[in-house]
Amino acid sequence: MNRKTISINVNGVERSVEVEARTTLLDLVRDQFGLTGAKLGCDIQVCGACTLLVNGKPVSACSVLAVDADGCEVVTIEGLGSNGKLDPIQEAFMEFGALQCGYCTSGFILTVKALLEECPRPSDEQIRNYLAGNFCRCGCYQEIIQAVKNVASLSRG
Repeated sequence: MNRKTISINVNGVERSVEVEARTTLLDLVRDQFGLTGAKLGCDIQVCGACTLLVNGKPVSACSVLAVDADGCEVVTIEGLGSNGKLDPIQEAFMEFGALQCGYCTSGFILTVKALLEECPRPSDEQIRNYLAGNFCRCGCYQEIIQAVKNVASLSRG
């Protein structure tokens, strides 16, 4: 087996771990670090259920090799919020009912986090375009847009 030691910052914690060259970033965070918020959905980079933030950008972790994340900062849904409090995006998703079964929720929330970092006051069209790679089988799209708009309005101060 071809193994490599990588250094990766996950949710603010520096880690050094040995991985097989074929291990995906999703498998690494779920199986070795026990961070199970991201889910394996389609396994072909289409649904967004496996979304993680790598250096602030949303990626489909099912299609990224762990070795390619060497030296990167990775944020999972478990890494949002602080001091036992939810991130405002997580709170808005609950407030607006932007989740039902929850399978896709972590991917949406992390993608929204990246969107609002890039564009703090997005239009409805910008929200829809940014979230185009995330799918919700429960059909919570309107609630998700409402939640994003709410968080964006709060950031206007």
